[in-house]
Amino acid sequence: MSQGAPFEIGIFTFGELTSDADGKPIDAATRMRDILEWARVADQAGLDVFGVGEHHREDFAVSVPPVVLAAAAAQTRNIKLTSTVTVLSSADPVRVFEDFSTVDLISGGRAEITAGRGAYLESFPLFGQSLERYDEYFEEKLDLLLKIRDENPVTWSGNTRAPLDEAGVWPRPVQEQLPIWAAVGGTPVSAVRAGRLGLPLYLAILGAPERFGPLAQLYRRATHEAGREPGRIGVTSHFYAVETSQGARNSFYPHYSSYIGQNMPRAGFLDRESFEAWASPRGALFAGSPAEIVDKILWEHEILGHTRFLAQVGLGGLSQAQTLRSIELLATEVLPQVRAALGQ
Repeated sequence: MSQGAPFEIGIFTFGELTSDADGKPIDAATRMRDILEWARVADQAGLDVFGVGEHHREDFAVSVPPVVLAAAAAQTRNIKLTSTVTVLSSADPVRVFEDFSTVDLISGGRAEITAGRGAYLESFPLFGQSLERYDEYFEEKLDLLLKIRDENPVTWSGNTRAPLDEAGVWPRPVQEQLPIWAAVGGTPVSAVRAGRLGLPLYLAILGAPERFGPLAQLYRRATHEAGREPGRIGVTSHFYAVETSQGARNSFYPHYSSYIGQNMPRAGFLDRESFEAWASPRGALFAGSPAEIVDKILWEHEILGHTRFLAQVGLGGLSQAQTLRSIELLATEVLPQVRAALGQ
């Protein structure tokens, strides 16, 4: 890794509205205020990246990431602002580019896009898209988005939207080239596509981290074969930190179990034994002391060679005080120790 590219650490959220023990969900307005405070604290504490994801369900507060990121841009100074992710398959690439160019203007050049196919499918019928064309939508729309990024005016034709003929797409971003990352949940074809296109890659690690090593190698091989520069890899993981490992796990388990049950129902019920296995030194869940978090990031770095780690915060109805303390520990203890261990 070059000295000019230090390891980056940031946070992200989907704005979950997890119900409490009495069955009362966090209301969306409260959650939105929470999210913007997370962005401000992360920026002030020195974290590198802040992201928000996209869902179109009643148990999530964020459906339009660029609007939330624009609000965060006006309240922060240095932190990069990204979607995590933009469900490109059911979006209009022209509008996506315009939205994030606007965020880039507001933020003074801090916007990024993370393009994904979408792990949940509620946006497809909502926007009149056919699930039978799931892959076709993503392939074509990513092609158009990259063309808009690189050319203006743009001429393009395909099967998923009306053609463009010398069409100007405005405004243009502050940055010379708006960063576009590709999000991959574990599909080899998606990793190869990102490498072939020269896009930096996010791996959403929810299973055994070791199984993502071959995916990272596949991605780098595809990048090399396409004659492109080695691509950056980012990792996203669920996260909670307090001063002691046992304190983190004891306080986080009921919240995390609620999050899995309510917001990720396909995963099923999470018992304490499974939680402890996920949070173990070789598990995918980052729940523990800062020292434990550092060790796990460095272990995954040995496997994946990634240069960015994004922690999903505020899960399962954690209090605002707990979430803010966790963000501060990530910035003040985890980030400097990771960089020091990597000689940065």
